Amino acid sequence: MPANIPLRHELKFFISEMQYQVLSRQLDRVLWRDPNGDENNEYHIRSLYFDTIFDDAYYDKLDGVQNRNKYRIRIYNLKDKLIKLECKTKVGSLISKRSLTIPRDLADQIIAGDTTDLEKTRSGLLSDVYREMTCNLLRPVVIVDYVREAYIHPAEEVRITFDKQLRTGLGSTDLFNPHVPTIPPFDNGEIILEVKYNRVMPPFIRDLLCTYCPNAVQSAISKYTWCRRYEDKEA
Repeated sequence: MPANIPLRHELKFFISEMQYQVLSRQLDRVLWRDPNGDENNEYHIRSLYFDTIFDDAYYDKLDGVQNRNKYRIRIYNLKDKLIKLECKTKVGSLISKRSLTIPRDLADQIIAGDTTDLEKTRSGLLSDVYREMTCNLLRPVVIVDYVREAYIHPAEEVRITFDKQLRTGLGSTDLFNPHVPTIPPFDNGEIILEVKYNRVMPPFIRDLLCTYCPNAVQSAISKYTWCRRYEDKEA
């Protein structure tokens, strides 16, 4: 990972519908809404995750490997106006994300496994994708869909999100098809609370979480691995 990529804390929790309702109302009073949200402060995220021929990202997560990468292509509200190629990196208990806006034709090329001209790129992220595609046969494996509600604050660049209605596209890699069949991987419609910040969580944020979600237990939640739960894979 490039040395100039900042590392951040990321805490994840499963919370109930009631906890979500109470906490989201409180956050709406003291934080800023994500400018990308609609009138309900929501937007749809669809990610197409990639993995190697040996499913290294999948098994590294299950095995608790401390340093690991996940590659994905992400779109918003099922449109191709904004397409992001991303690499999310885990370094111990910290995370970072590299992101590059790419055109539709390049996204289609990468999804198809075509490395033509990728070796000539000046982008470090594209170079890494090219290396993984040629050396480890990186390829698309699963679509991950959900609705996100987000709140932000400039102190420590806090970002708090509620990820709802998680659904998996199973074996489909048809990222730009809004009609891809999807099913929920959760049994009870669980909601994922994520809290991201730079160095130290601001005390007022910590107090809000402790007050309105006192029983929420931090968990190493991976939407990617959850969305592959129906595959016949050895855990």
